[in-house]
Order: sequence, then C-alpha cells, then structure tokens
Amino acid sequence: MPSKRRYVSPLREQAAARTRALILGQATELFAEHGYGRVTVADIASAAGVASKTVFASVGSKSDILNRIVDQGVIASGYEQAMEDLLALRTPESVLKALAHGTRMGNEGQFAVHEAIRKALPVHENGEALWERATAAYRDALRATAQHLHHLPPPPSHSVKETADLLWYWFGPTGWRTLVVENGWSWERAEEVLYRTSVATLR
Repeated sequence: MPSKRRYVSPLREQAAARTRALILGQATELFAEHGYGRVTVADIASAAGVASKTVFASVGSKSDILNRIVDQGVIASGYEQAMEDLLALRTPESVLKALAHGTRMGNEGQFAVHEAIRKALPVHENGEALWERATAAYRDALRATAQHLHHLPPPPSHSVKETADLLWYWFGPTGWRTLVVENGWSWERAEEVLYRTSVATLR
C-alpha cells in the first residue's frame, strides 16, 4: 500500500517564512543595538511578538540566528551584480568610482547587520571564523577589483596584493565605520573622499 504523501500548505509555509524574517530582523536590530552577548532568545521572542519556543523551532539557537544573519547579509549585499558591472568598466577612475559607490551602498544598507556581527565578535565562541565568513566574499570582490585595475592603463604602481590591501583599507567595512560612525561623517562625504583618495594614491 503506497505511503501517504505529507501535505504541505503554501499558506503555512508563507506564514513560517514571514515569522523567520521577523525574528531575524528583530534579532539583527537587537544585536546591533545591545550586542550579541547581552541579548537573549527571550528578548528576541518578545521583540518579534512570538514565544521563545517559536524562535527555536523557526530559526534555532542564538548562534544559529547569528549565522543566518551573516548569510542573509552576504546575499542582500548584491555584490555579484555590482562586481559584474564594475568589471565591465574600462578606466581606473570609473572602476574606483563604482567601487566607492557600491561599497557605500552596501555598508549603509547593511549597517545593522555589520554592527550585529561586529559586536558579536568579542563574545562569540568562534569570532574569528565568523568574521572571515562574513567578509570572505567582500575581500574576494576587492581582490578581483585590484586585478582588474592592473589590466587597465595606467596600472597602479603597487603590486596586485598591495592594491587589494589598500582597497580593503579604504573601502572595507572598518574604513566606512571609522569615518561615518566614529567621526560623524555623512555617507555621501565619506564616499567622495574615499574615491578621491584612492584615485590620487593608485594613479
């Protein structure tokens, strides 16, 4: 006798997806504001308006939640399309201008995610690996940009590795945070100055 196929309700799946998104959104805001170590699953549940057992059933433990936040942040950054467009540009100035704007939009749009991750690093059981996973695609994109710049006339006077290191120094999340959060610059002003600094140095 054939076994019964389990019925999956599309409406129930949609409701579950909305609940997960709500929990992750509230967790991101709480981690960014208060720090990962000071936030409990009960805090997340309260902010999302659900029971703690719903949080565990929907997204897992607090560590699981942070891992999902990291993964969603990488996807939401849209870096793949941005890199495809950037690598089609044929002058160093246009490449650096696109990089300045793209990384600005990514850091501004994903600011809460970045803060949630950054504040988790000192207390997370494997903070170094977490940071590497959160920034791996970002670093790869800047390395690809450095290689692209070295194929355009005139190439930077630095090595490809040094060029990539400088791009990370200027356009990595720490560079943006230093100017905007720690020193109170506007995102627009930071973008302009970082772009002009990179052009002046690499040219």
